[in-house]
Amino acid sequence: MSEGTKLDVLRSRLRFKSPTPSPIEKPQNGHLPRSASQGSQGTQGGIIRRMTTHLSSIIRPDKPLGAEPTWASSFSAVVKASWLNILLVFIPVSWALHFLWHDPSSKQDTIIFVFSFLAIIPLAKLLGFATEELAIRVGQTIGGLLNATLGNAVELIVAIIALTKCELTIVQSSLVGSILSNLLLVLGMCFFAGGTRFSEQGFLASAAQLNSSLLTLSVVAVLFPAAFHFAVTPSSTASPNSDPLENPKEGSDILKMSRGVSLILLFIYGGYLVFQLWSHSHLYSDAAADFKSTAYPDKKKDKEKDSLKTSGRTGTPSSLTSPGASGSHGNEDEPLVPSTTTGTTAVDPAVVANGTARQPDLEAAHSTEEEEEVEVPVLNVGASIVLLIAVTVLVAFTAEFLVDSINGMTDGTGISREWTGLILLPIVGNAAEHVTAVTVSVKDKLTLSLGVAVGSSIQIALFVIPLLTVIAWIMGKPLSLLFDPFESVALFLAVITVNYTVADGKSNWLEGMILMCLYVIIGTVFWFYPSNTALQQQLGLACPGVTLAG
Repeated sequence: MSEGTKLDVLRSRLRFKSPTPSPIEKPQNGHLPRSASQGSQGTQGGIIRRMTTHLSSIIRPDKPLGAEPTWASSFSAVVKASWLNILLVFIPVSWALHFLWHDPSSKQDTIIFVFSFLAIIPLAKLLGFATEELAIRVGQTIGGLLNATLGNAVELIVAIIALTKCELTIVQSSLVGSILSNLLLVLGMCFFAGGTRFSEQGFLASAAQLNSSLLTLSVVAVLFPAAFHFAVTPSSTASPNSDPLENPKEGSDILKMSRGVSLILLFIYGGYLVFQLWSHSHLYSDAAADFKSTAYPDKKKDKEKDSLKTSGRTGTPSSLTSPGASGSHGNEDEPLVPSTTTGTTAVDPAVVANGTARQPDLEAAHSTEEEEEVEVPVLNVGASIVLLIAVTVLVAFTAEFLVDSINGMTDGTGISREWTGLILLPIVGNAAEHVTAVTVSVKDKLTLSLGVAVGSSIQIALFVIPLLTVIAWIMGKPLSLLFDPFESVALFLAVITVNYTVADGKSNWLEGMILMCLYVIIGTVFWFYPSNTALQQQLGLACPGVTLAG
């Protein structure tokens, strides 16, 4: 039988034994065969299964969780959460003072501002406490996003309340101040606090560089309206009798430009969420760090090693000397491992090879033990959600009283509105991020710290600012991306400094001190900075009938 005949017989047998149609069939009468339609449904089902599998892989705790606490123990944990809970007594005090004393022309608003300021601090801490309890159940990636989102709840509430009262200067200054506070103060405290325990801490440089690029993009979006203004007005400055700022058409153009750019920024933020949670979620975990944290050398252990070496050279039977130690430099500095066998100097070959302790194996075993540690939550899920809702409501009312008292406080104390919005309000709003980020950085979870500090800044720049611009558009308020030029420059310099700091994927306490000192420098400079609200008014970017005080 020829080869061609054999092939024909095999084909006929295969056709006879195959009752099902081929998966690739031609359309019949313009309709897809049933097998093809089933294949497309299977493909869709596969995509859904992949998405479900991926989400389940990132929405899971990093460590095994202990037993779910009861409601009674959860309530007790809330009461004992922090010593800042003592400041909760200022909530009813600030509310009572607001209803009894509030008068925009009275200096008593300073007292209301102080008590409202102190009342929001423990609320922000409780907000962070509840968020952290939810975050340990969903892993570092979702946990960092959750901390950044709910951590910005205070800033968003304060900004929306100020927007409804047309306090546009307060809105813009508080948002810029929140970014500066997160990038310089919070991140600096994370690096410094972690640096007190570890010589160097590592994180993934590529993810940090991407975050820096997003921040740079947001700063450019803020700088463009100011650059546009100064680019179209220099020719009119030649006439001494004309005011180059009085140009309603220019103000209208800047407002339209700001709204269009805000929509683009919201689109970019959506892409950032897809990148972080879906396509490149592996970049936002401590396991992907380019450089692992290194602890400070223990001087006591070094002395013990030296004594072991000395006793080993003198022939003390309590220690083990390397057979080739006298002739090898490389093994001389290695730690000597005493025998665990009674009455003999033999050592397990799994621990010691060629006279040298296998330190990486010991470290791997130690890290495995750490990963198997059980993390015990102190709040159950229901208590965490109830606490979040209750704290958010209290923050909303207290923040409204805080914003109402700003005018009287600035008039009575001489503190500028810019400094109030740039420094004071972000300290209140970022209290939750401060505590959370610093706490986890000391626990060597620097990726989560970056997710809270830098992620919060990205969220404000790419989501909160454009969202408020769109909300103001709907409300008919002239909120634009034309920020104070000096604030924009300070923001740009802060982003550049942070970009250089995180470029190498490592951190230490000195880098943290640099960031914190830069924040203090900015706060000092803005203390003496005169208010520059004339630009907004003369471009028609202030609310009608509202005079922005300096």
